[in-house]
Amino acid sequence: CQLQGQFHLNEMHKTGDVVLGGLFQVHFFSSVPDLSFTSLPQQPTCHVYVLGFKSAQTMAFAIDEINRNSNLLPNVTLGYTLYDNCLELGIGFRGALSLASGQEDQIVVDDTCVGNPPVIGVVGDSTSTNSIAISNVLGLYRVPMVRAMIQILKHFGWTWAGLLVTDDDYGLHAARSFQSELSVSGEGCLAYTEVLPWDKDTDELRRIVDVMKTSTARVVIVFEHPSRIIHLIDEVSLNTLMISLVYYMERVNFTTPFGDQVSFDENGDVVPIYDVINALWLPDGSTKIQKVGEVKRTALKGEELTLDEGKIFWNFESKKPPRSVCSESCPPGTHMVRRKREPECCFDCIPCSEGKITNKSSLECTSCPEDFWSNPQRDHCVLRKTEFLSYHDPLGICLTAISLLGTFICAVVLGIFICHRRTPIVRANNSELSFQLLMSLKLCFLCSLLFIGRPRMWTCQLRHAAFGISFVLCVSCILVKTMVVLAVFKASKPGGGASLKWFGAMQQRGTVLFLTSIQAAICTTWLVSSSPTPHKNTQYHNDKIVYECSVGSTVGFAVLLGYIGILAFLSFLIAFLVRNLPDSFNEAKLITFSMLIFCAVWVAFVPAYISSPGNLADAVEVFAILASSFGLLITLFGPKCYIILLRPEMNTKKA
Repeated sequence: CQLQGQFHLNEMHKTGDVVLGGLFQVHFFSSVPDLSFTSLPQQPTCHVYVLGFKSAQTMAFAIDEINRNSNLLPNVTLGYTLYDNCLELGIGFRGALSLASGQEDQIVVDDTCVGNPPVIGVVGDSTSTNSIAISNVLGLYRVPMVRAMIQILKHFGWTWAGLLVTDDDYGLHAARSFQSELSVSGEGCLAYTEVLPWDKDTDELRRIVDVMKTSTARVVIVFEHPSRIIHLIDEVSLNTLMISLVYYMERVNFTTPFGDQVSFDENGDVVPIYDVINALWLPDGSTKIQKVGEVKRTALKGEELTLDEGKIFWNFESKKPPRSVCSESCPPGTHMVRRKREPECCFDCIPCSEGKITNKSSLECTSCPEDFWSNPQRDHCVLRKTEFLSYHDPLGICLTAISLLGTFICAVVLGIFICHRRTPIVRANNSELSFQLLMSLKLCFLCSLLFIGRPRMWTCQLRHAAFGISFVLCVSCILVKTMVVLAVFKASKPGGGASLKWFGAMQQRGTVLFLTSIQAAICTTWLVSSSPTPHKNTQYHNDKIVYECSVGSTVGFAVLLGYIGILAFLSFLIAFLVRNLPDSFNEAKLITFSMLIFCAVWVAFVPAYISSPGNLADAVEVFAILASSFGLLITLFGPKCYIILLRPEMNTKKA
């Protein structure tokens, strides 16, 4: 194989058993001759670049140190071939091709392996743009420092930063990688992204500095070559805008006697280590550079940041890191609402609605459990207050006392009637029906107690059934009484004796039982089809749970009340017709008056019950039960007890 030509490059060379290559910016590129493609091009003009020369000398020194240490590579001597790329892509390509192909004029393919050993690895190029271009020849290019920078942002809580990149493949690739890594990690957002000009374009640099000054971001990330970032720093200094922390990341790619560790990933690539450097501006205008930490990538933890924050100089009065966020984290009790057409790190904090809370910065508020409600600060849930018609409330105590009083009065009246059961006034008013009526009134008073206390399944089912059956039993007795009075009146007329045989004792009991069984059937059907159940009502008060009994079927409740109303109206109608019969003990007038009170109470009950919220509805129903029961007790039995106890002379057949 014959070498077609050689590139005239600045180089450093040392022979060895194993040769490593290097591409460094030992010189600045200043000019390139015109390419006519008809003659050999002239050599480019370059000027010395100190930092690149130091990098080349560092590699040469590291290889010499390894060769001097017999414990590292016994019986192996490392060599090197270092080329100067003059910070020019074309020259960098020439160096890469020279490293890949070698510089011997002729290669004989045989089994002797005579000649210089091939280059097995290349360090550089130091600029990522050139590395991307020559990666097709020497390897793959990555930007691990992007993840390192994200670790630094995360450490200081900087979620809002600006990004400045160089106008080349390195900068554009870094910008895409940085935005992608930020999006995946969710650690922050970019306030702006600007591309730095390749040359010293003062107007463009001034525009970029104005963007930095007007932005709310207090941290700027720069991906730029050190030789050109000086233009930006000069413009920043002219605008009195100081970047307080500057990071120069340098890849450590060898093991030194000073303890630096070198490792390789699964692809055989060296694991990078970056130094975090703090620039300290001194009073005399000079700059002091000191290492304050490093970023290492490990197989287990990924990029790991180590910082000695005590060494970092912050150019602020507080001497603390700047705060750089677009929006502060939402306090407890509020949630984030993203601003339209702005990055996701920019948001407003809106208070949670009632019944919802947040105890940390969140996009949505969390609803409290069923029995809980949000506190005024909306940062935690508190147990709701409960409300029902209780035996311990003043209203519940009063209604209970009235109910027990009515029951006691019924028992007293019943005792009076039993003691005077053979007197004319008791016998004339159908003593058996009177006893049944008093017993049903006692049940009416007692059933009101089922409406007091915390509703439970059995109380909800029993309260309306007991109420409906008790009142139908009561009104049925009154209805039969009026029918008996009417039959007696008709029997007193010529030819009317046959009417009494239809209202004997057995017929009276049968009629009461039949009318009551109809109500029992209505209640049974209601309970089976759509039974009343306990219900937690939160519609009246958000911070309270009102325990009540839902009626289940409104139709069932309406039929129950309607049946009682029909019997009451019939009793009133018949009693009204026979109210003027010539009989000293005729109670038709009393029944008429009692039914009038009864109907008035329950007609007024319907709208009052519908419009009363929560436990007040139960109180309205209890009040209607007690009022109608007392109305019947007083109007029907009050005058009789008055005659029996205070006017015994009127309690005779003659009277």
